[in-house]
Amino acid sequence: MTINEGALQGIRVIELGQLIAGPFCGQLLGDMGADVIKVEPPGAGDPMRAWGRGEHRLWWEVVARNKRSVSANLRVPAGQELVRKLVAEADILIENFRPGTIEKWGLGPDVLHAINPRLIIVRVSGYGQTGPYASRAGFGGIGEAMGGWRYIVGDPDRAPSRMGLSIGDTLAATYGCLGALAALHARERTGKGQVVDSALYEAVLQVTESLVPEYVASGYIRERSGSALPGIAPSNVYPCSDGEFLIGANQDAVFARLCDAMGQPELAVNPRYVDHVSRGRHQVELDEIIGAWTATLTIAEVERLMIEHSVPSGAIYRAPEMLADPHFAAREAIVTLDHPRWGELKMQNSFPRMSDTPGSVRSIAPQRVGQHNDEVYDALGVSAEERAALAAKGAI
Repeated sequence: MTINEGALQGIRVIELGQLIAGPFCGQLLGDMGADVIKVEPPGAGDPMRAWGRGEHRLWWEVVARNKRSVSANLRVPAGQELVRKLVAEADILIENFRPGTIEKWGLGPDVLHAINPRLIIVRVSGYGQTGPYASRAGFGGIGEAMGGWRYIVGDPDRAPSRMGLSIGDTLAATYGCLGALAALHARERTGKGQVVDSALYEAVLQVTESLVPEYVASGYIRERSGSALPGIAPSNVYPCSDGEFLIGANQDAVFARLCDAMGQPELAVNPRYVDHVSRGRHQVELDEIIGAWTATLTIAEVERLMIEHSVPSGAIYRAPEMLADPHFAAREAIVTLDHPRWGELKMQNSFPRMSDTPGSVRSIAPQRVGQHNDEVYDALGVSAEERAALAAKGAI
């Protein structure tokens, strides 16, 4: 186990959430050094244990790292009482159930703040804790659709596409984490905890740039544009003889360097491409010119020329390329864990990097539901005899 030097060491987090948004928020806090106690339902535990793709489902190993697992049936009074005991000594609680659910279980903010006024409660949901849609079920994909993301992703002649990752969930979780950190800072002044309300659709809305004011000011509605961003040129994925390569040369000086690399310096002074607005107006034809040039070269040849001429560019990576790249290795962007089942298991490292209080992946994900029941509940004063009785009742 790696030594904890993280900025949040000494902070205790109780994670009640399941699936993606709540657990990812817990992952972020755990990577920063917090002691994250994950509360799972007895039996199968968090459904994330079975999620992922490929022959082996390994998402759990990422999202549950740096956590301890305890079991508690939140639908019965004995399980609810265990959570109240956990909350008494906690700094942050995370939940991502439908609004009203934890209130029904006797675990609403009023109850929890009566036990621990310093508690910060992060609530992640589809539509937030208030408003006419609050009680609706909401998954990340729905938040992406209503937040404006799905409509603008994909090719213009096809239905809206998805990203291929659960970006709505992870964005809402990230904003929930940001809110928790801000609430910790505020608590230093006030001594009081508070509720952080992170809605999936609003988290997506936050990253839609000027989409709303563009419509208000001029009636402009962004449409799907495939791999290009309208008016930003050249910035696209271009064909090479052995694959595709991304080039971003939309700034005037950078475009001039690209033209030199292509052996076509006259393009930089052509009135059709001489500045940002002109290039955006003639984006399609400019992409065709660049694509015709890249198609005669390999990815390695284009990359070499882009580096020589200081043109921002990059290969389209998959997992194999990430694991082989020396820059990923030098930055330790990928961490290797010693795993009892998978041997040397590699995954993304903690992020962002901090010079004095670095985050880290200190422990693998709990392999059993309730793996840490004894150590956690014993520290709360729940004796072995009481734990056995709780287990007999199905509370743990």
